[in-house]
Amino acid sequence: MTALRIAGALLLVAGMAVFVTGGFSIGSDVLQAPLGALELTAQDNYESVVIPQWMSLGAMVLGGMVLVVGFRRKV
Repeated sequence: MTALRIAGALLLVAGMAVFVTGGFSIGSDVLQAPLGALELTAQDNYESVVIPQWMSLGAMVLGGMVLVVGFRRKV
């Protein structure tokens, strides 16, 4: 596979993943306390990053266009 095909496929897959999930979450500072058979966890600084659907649709369209160009180009 050429670099264009790989880039197009990555854009297409990333756009679909973001379209389905709507974004991603970032968490840090995980505290764990094992208490016998139980294990307690607490997570601080939990942030959600929301990516608009129009941006994910744009990534999918751009990825599809790059894939088409990658297949038409003879290397």
